[in-house]
Amino acid sequence: MARPVIAIVGRPNVGKSTIFNRIIGDRLAIVEDKPGVTRDRIYGTGEWNGVAFSVIDTGGIEIDGDDGMLRLIRVQAELAIEEADVIVFMVDAKSGVTNSDDEVAQILFRSGKPVVVAVNKVDNLQRMDDIYEFYSLGFGDPVALSGSHGIGIGDLLDAAVKLLPVKEDQEYDDDVIKVALIGRPNVGKSSLVNAILGEERVIVSEVAGTTRDAIDTPFEKDGQKYVLIDTAGMRKRGKVYETTEKYSVMRSMKAIERADVALIVINGEEGIIEQDKHIAGYAHELGKASVFVVNKWDAVEKDEKTMQNFTTTIRDHFLFMSYAPIVFLSAKTKQRLQKLFPVIDRVAEQHAMRIPTHVLNDIVSDAVAVTPPPTDKGRRLRINYVTQVAVKPPTLLVFVNDPELMHFSYERFLENKIRAAFDFEGTPLRLFTRRKSDQE
Repeated sequence: MARPVIAIVGRPNVGKSTIFNRIIGDRLAIVEDKPGVTRDRIYGTGEWNGVAFSVIDTGGIEIDGDDGMLRLIRVQAELAIEEADVIVFMVDAKSGVTNSDDEVAQILFRSGKPVVVAVNKVDNLQRMDDIYEFYSLGFGDPVALSGSHGIGIGDLLDAAVKLLPVKEDQEYDDDVIKVALIGRPNVGKSSLVNAILGEERVIVSEVAGTTRDAIDTPFEKDGQKYVLIDTAGMRKRGKVYETTEKYSVMRSMKAIERADVALIVINGEEGIIEQDKHIAGYAHELGKASVFVVNKWDAVEKDEKTMQNFTTTIRDHFLFMSYAPIVFLSAKTKQRLQKLFPVIDRVAEQHAMRIPTHVLNDIVSDAVAVTPPPTDKGRRLRINYVTQVAVKPPTLLVFVNDPELMHFSYERFLENKIRAAFDFEGTPLRLFTRRKSDQE
């Protein structure tokens, strides 16, 4: 189910990114140290009082052009309005209400979206009186906070979460494979959708389930039921959105959250750019089965090594997703399109695979016997027990004598051994270490 969205908007230098980082906390810290995952984030996830949500930091959106600061602020506000269920309007207690704040307030007021005014840089009690002038913005009680000191974040989240809607997504049977087509603009996603749905032996449902943010198209092929989740709105926007590449990340996130399999579409003519890494990284972090789809392959000049060289390039750029298969095709000519669905079926099956505990422990025991864990200050890691606790993605708990002795490199070694035994093609594999006494 797609999470509701909170967007943080406001003029530059009011502390949007600081508050963003405070809200998402350390949720992304683990994946950030993996090779190839970008750290330039504008989209994160958080949870407060049992409510999970996504957070947009509009401060991370870079707009090309030199039409002035007000244009930049206006575009950021419009992006937030388009995506958000609740908007956190950041202002600065030290500066007071500025003309730029009034500009943003007018845009937000016309939107009709719920708005919480967050007055940042209230670093001490003496500054509390500074918040009252922000009532003039017209959004009710301002919330005082200090991003640098971490004060007031709970009050802000209380106010924002209270305004979030309860989202209801279209429900599908467990045997339906939900496939999201993701990628930056102009890689051919819409052409690929049309090619898939126009192929022979594909039966498209008369009634498509819909959500506010994505278009669902149920269909059946060779007896298997699927739902294509296509990001809505990316083709209907004006120049502002076409020049804002990071906007596509926001759209892609919502599709990824609801999918079983993410098709990461890459333009074969242009090759790989940083934006592709952004989008692929989110699929990885959310634990989705993934397939790299290199589109427009018909337009690429080829020799006998072209595909091999492009494969090497993908592997070099996406070291953190070495498990994801690669399909080369052309949506325009339907060349090699028939190779796509067997791969989707396979990675969906691997994503949902469950390994019996005794078999899993036999593999890990053999791996440890051949390559024992290294010692750390005279102490050695001892693995007592391994069990799979979840699927989609496959998630393993490793019970040990001391989790601090599990070095990243040995964890990677165990993952490689498990993959060698059970494949898990196309899906991330999650390993969590827990002290044996915590097993209860």
